[in-house]
Amino acid sequence: MNRSFLIFIVLCSLCTGAWGQFKPKPKEILKVMQKANGYFMSRWPDAGSPIITNKTRQSNIWTRAVYYEGLMSLYAIDPNKAEKKKYLDYALSWGNKHHWSLNGGSKTRNADNHCAGQTYYDLYVLTGKKNTYMLDSIKASIDQMLFTNKTDDWSWIDAMQMDMPVWVRLGIEYKDTNYFHRMYQMYSYTKTIQGGKGLYNPSDNLWWRDKDFTPPYKEPNGKNCYWSRGNGWVIAALVRVLNKLPATDSHYAEFLNDYKDMCNALLPLQREDGFWNVSLQDSGHFGGKELTGTALFIYAFAYGINNNLLKKEIFAPAIYKAWNATVKECVHPNGLLGWVQGTGKEPKDGQPLGYDKIPDFEDYGLGCFLLAGSEVYKLK
Repeated sequence: MNRSFLIFIVLCSLCTGAWGQFKPKPKEILKVMQKANGYFMSRWPDAGSPIITNKTRQSNIWTRAVYYEGLMSLYAIDPNKAEKKKYLDYALSWGNKHHWSLNGGSKTRNADNHCAGQTYYDLYVLTGKKNTYMLDSIKASIDQMLFTNKTDDWSWIDAMQMDMPVWVRLGIEYKDTNYFHRMYQMYSYTKTIQGGKGLYNPSDNLWWRDKDFTPPYKEPNGKNCYWSRGNGWVIAALVRVLNKLPATDSHYAEFLNDYKDMCNALLPLQREDGFWNVSLQDSGHFGGKELTGTALFIYAFAYGINNNLLKKEIFAPAIYKAWNATVKECVHPNGLLGWVQGTGKEPKDGQPLGYDKIPDFEDYGLGCFLLAGSEVYKLK
């Protein structure tokens, strides 16, 4: 009797583990993305209204811009024409309300302020490239950076996701490889020089968030501090660069190698429950669930399979396990997302997290979730 009971328990545990690796159906993926996005759009019916937290901010800041990256990805996969029109109208309203301008003005060099330019460009393309004014501010800001030799602007790794895809888009639109070259110079400076010896550790193939976390800084367990979402921003940046940068570019291979190295480094760090720790190598330093870093890793892994850059048999189980976990543990019945770490730069920021805790900004977590879902939806 005891032996039979033991076998039953073992079988149950195996089934539970396997369940986390089942590929969800595309209709289910789309449905949960629509639900989460619908909740947000109902919360913010006026796309251009200011964001009020500890102070009032215009809604073309980076947090909202990341949401629109996700919305454009949802737009690309949703077959429902009525839904697509809603997404497009909402995004166009956002751009029009801000007159296609940047937070900080057209002379800003801050990568966070450039993030809106990604969606401005995408909307410019979706509307037939007729309205060149959509690109005036972002092009003016990036162009004034080209006129200088300064390459150390990206002193924190989040900046790469906010900025690099903009440089690629402008290079493509204006058929000017100077955008590609300068983007690489800035990437290389952050990677190999910033903070002393660079923010990338080629031994672990992971990134320190900024100079405050390079050695001798250590986590409580004595290991390096690799912040989950920070590394998520980097790998998302590489995905969004590789997706558009011509393969003939002289630095394409380096971007691709860095992307693959990061994927291989991140894979064994996935937790049993499908998530990644906020501190990738220290499970005891705020070791609860966290959506944003996990979603960005899902996005990167699934993109790799969809574009024949990663082996499906190796990475698909991790994707299914992570996606199923985020849907089960994070998505409320009304579409609100839980377990989202608030803004910050390290594991302790915004803690403690929770299913019911609303972060200081609701938008960028949804953007990460929609980016992830858009690639999982396309998996064959």
